[in-house]
Amino acid sequence: MWEHEELVVRRGRRSGVTTMVAVHSRALGPAVGGTRLKAYPDLDAAVHDVLRLSRAMTDKCAVAGVRFGGGKSVIALAEGEVLTAARRRDVLLDHADLIASFDGGYRTGPDVGTGPEDMLVLREITPYSSCLPESHGGVGSSSAPTAVGVLASLRAAARQVFGSADVTGKRVVIAGFGSVGEHLAAGLTGADVTVSDIDPRRERLARDLGYGWVAPEKALATPADILVPAAVGGVLAADTDLGASLVVGPANNQLTDDAVAADLAARGVTWVPDFVASAGGIVYVLAREVDGLSHEAALARVEAIGETVAAILAAATAAGTTPLREATALAARRLAA
Repeated sequence: MWEHEELVVRRGRRSGVTTMVAVHSRALGPAVGGTRLKAYPDLDAAVHDVLRLSRAMTDKCAVAGVRFGGGKSVIALAEGEVLTAARRRDVLLDHADLIASFDGGYRTGPDVGTGPEDMLVLREITPYSSCLPESHGGVGSSSAPTAVGVLASLRAAARQVFGSADVTGKRVVIAGFGSVGEHLAAGLTGADVTVSDIDPRRERLARDLGYGWVAPEKALATPADILVPAAVGGVLAADTDLGASLVVGPANNQLTDDAVAADLAARGVTWVPDFVASAGGIVYVLAREVDGLSHEAALARVEAIGETVAAILAAATAAGTTPLREATALAARRLAA
């Protein structure tokens, strides 16, 4: 069933590459969501991705208590396509044209495949891009505050599941050792941390930093106390072999289907909804760039995500439901209000 306010798909006039913006809801304010640049097997796959991601952003913003709605944008490359520097710039300028057409109704930032330097290119055409490089007056990458929010979520959930927020001695597997994954591993002081990544070159860095390493295809099933999905989504299905009893991480759209949340609960697995745990980046950026808060004050807002997670888990336990149901119910109440 169609539930989005807008979906605009356009072929760039400079590059010929298809870009798109999906706005799920502006009930709480202008839509926000990052720009994802990646290859897709076909246009339908890209549209499916942008629609699902934008819907998740609505829930993320509502649960986080920010005054913005949910959106997302995708630059859909052909499989195997490699962009030269010049062609990448053309693609980004084409995408900036599309964002500008929303006249502030949709604002973007970095996501998979894009970063602060790309946001600077978008700014040549539209003011509605966030996380510019610090050298240009922006807040830079949101990876660190995203990790802060995940760690706050993880500790709150650990208190619920294990009786203590202290992760000392806990076995933690981080599936995805990118920029957020690195920050997460560094923040898990005292834990026995194992990481994985699809880039085999990351193994040497991981071992140099004192972390264990496991092949990506074995990460989810590796025996652990806590699993942290920090790469791609769609990794948790009803029949996924899991080695941990607590799952909390920043990867978007971790479930293959919402019904999986009940399956996980029935198996004794506590899953913290990704749109709750991963909100640190957007909370921090909006606090800094819209509300004008200091770094410290913005991080305090990010840390408060842990309180939200604790409330959601407590409500699920009391009602005999799932954290996903309680989180979506919280989002729905705030959207209705």
